Amino acid sequence: MTFESIDALQASLARHAYVADRSLATAIYLALKLNKPLLLEGEAGVGKTEIAKTLARMLDRHLIRLQCYEGLDVNTTIYEWNYARQMLAIRLIEAQGGADEGAIKNIFGPEFLIKRPLLQAIEESAILPPILLIDEIDRADEEFEAFLLELLSDWQISIPELGTISAATPPTVIITSNRTREVHDALKRRCLFYWVDYPSLEKELEIVRARVPGAGERLSRQVVMFVQELRRMDLYKLPGVAETLDWVTALIALDASELSAGVVEDTLGAILKFQDDIAQVRGKQVNELLKRAAL
Repeated sequence: MTFESIDALQASLARHAYVADRSLATAIYLALKLNKPLLLEGEAGVGKTEIAKTLARMLDRHLIRLQCYEGLDVNTTIYEWNYARQMLAIRLIEAQGGADEGAIKNIFGPEFLIKRPLLQAIEESAILPPILLIDEIDRADEEFEAFLLELLSDWQISIPELGTISAATPPTVIITSNRTREVHDALKRRCLFYWVDYPSLEKELEIVRARVPGAGERLSRQVVMFVQELRRMDLYKLPGVAETLDWVTALIALDASELSAGVVEDTLGAILKFQDDIAQVRGKQVNELLKRAAL
């Protein structure tokens, strides 16, 4: 599936309940058309990961997700041998009267290979290029970034026992970063870049309508206006769009039709994830926020 224009892509995103500005739709369109990785940076919870998930649904492609973390290594991201299964195979060979050279070679065959996300993405490209999501690259070590540079250039992996495996068509790559550290310039040069910011009031309201259609208009607007006011405060962690949606969903579960000081205080844990932030907002501050949000 291809999109003949940016407007067509933006409309398709909207049909799949993802509200995207034209500038973001343009970045996605170019990433698809030029087959270049798209690096998305922004605060946690603003919808970066959801872009990859939505693209997978839109294009009817398999989503392969590599969640990054400190200490991530090649074995975790590409492949490793199933040693337990290999040992069982060796014992079976020995029980049958010994091992010949062919039997030993078979132990390092594809059926004993545990394929990790990057190898999966390369192999699946022979059928239909998947969406490869490399999530929170800023949490991984710089050594992994250096390896990723080579992979993004060549799209091939060498396995000593099996040879070189190359991608027939490179997968569509979405890389996200919460900017807990700076991503290396060399990686950025290989990618298209887009900063995903907190949405405006009207855009966030549109997101709530698309994602939580069961919420009433009054409750949706009240929640969005309150969250927008929270983001003006000096909090340790400002609530993202994900928290807004979680809060609306929680309020619906409590059969709340509008915000009140009591309802807000009871459900602050849905939008604020640090006790110091909750303590700062609770009490008189809640009433002040409700007034400033003109609720």
